[in-house]
Amino acid sequence: MYVPIIGDLTLFNVLVLGAGLVIIWIIVSIPVHVAGKFITAGKSSLGDAMVATLFGPVTYAVTLFIVDSLLGPVIGSSTYVWALFIAFVAWVGVFKASFRTRWFSTLAISVVAILVFAGVSLIFGSLLGIVVPAPFFPRF
Repeated sequence: MYVPIIGDLTLFNVLVLGAGLVIIWIIVSIPVHVAGKFITAGKSSLGDAMVATLFGPVTYAVTLFIVDSLLGPVIGSSTYVWALFIAFVAWVGVFKASFRTRWFSTLAISVVAILVFAGVSLIFGSLLGIVVPAPFFPRF
């Protein structure tokens, strides 16, 4: 019998959630690691990729919230577009700091990571029969 901590949330559920998040974090870090190795000629490590994938989204979300909140009253309706741009630059800045590269190399790591992730997803999807939801593909 599991004793609830808060509501229906038990310690077991919290541990399973934590383990799941760590596993997803490692899986998401692998394409970034491959891209980093490729672009930096083998100088990056899995740790660099894991730091980038941990702090990148956090930095993005915090920057998006702060910029949107602070500039919203000043700029008006176009604030969110500016907040998205500034948050994206902050995210790329985290990648730049994690991999210790220049801005162009950092963008290249991001693009190659997306391509590697897409390729691996297609391969595993084909082998395991996992299907991407229909809204992501046009109908012919």
